[in-house]
Amino acid sequence: MENKGAKVVAYLMVVALLAMTGCLKLAYATDPTQLQDFCVGTNDPNATVFVNGLFCMDPKLATPGDFFFSSLDKPGNTNKKVGSNVTLVSAINLHGLNTLGISMARIDFAPYGENPPHTHPRATEILTVIKGQLLVGFVTSNLQNGGNRLFSKLLNEGDVFVFPQGLIHFQMNVGKTNAIAIAALSSQNPGVVTIANAVFGSNPPISADVLAKAFQLDKATIKYLQSKF
Repeated sequence: MENKGAKVVAYLMVVALLAMTGCLKLAYATDPTQLQDFCVGTNDPNATVFVNGLFCMDPKLATPGDFFFSSLDKPGNTNKKVGSNVTLVSAINLHGLNTLGISMARIDFAPYGENPPHTHPRATEILTVIKGQLLVGFVTSNLQNGGNRLFSKLLNEGDVFVFPQGLIHFQMNVGKTNAIAIAALSSQNPGVVTIANAVFGSNPPISADVLAKAFQLDKATIKYLQSKF
């Protein structure tokens, strides 16, 4: 028994040494990250086919234009209710981004305009202020105590802020002049869920009974909010 125990100890020591020296490799298997909200499987060969991302062109047919996008220097139209405009550069309009896992956006703000609370289900966002002053922030997922913590900062020109993937976040111009920000996102198709639009403007609408219970409001107030979207 003592000899067997010594062998076990020796074996464990060898495993520990291999792990410490990096000689022991662990294999992990996982599905690829999705590049759209969902992709329903089908066994019908005649059904329309989509892939996780875009189809790839024969590399021999690619041109410099496939890796080029212009006009990001032009301001977007901020004449909207929220007073902002997002110009996204993704694999949809810059095909060379396909499979590269990155995209970017220019965000224009009218005075006191905002990019309202929203999430990117597939991307972390890093933002820098080019012009103006922005109040930004994100809210954590539910904590163990049931609450949510807000991380917020007032940004000036040249400041950088990071919004973790999937978390609700916002940007608001707190100045009397236009503001501009540039954002990079860690997905070729980050997706966006604008909270108010999704909750009160979905099609078909979410039941007023459900929303009244969730927001602790009467149904008349919920229906009024739904009418705004």
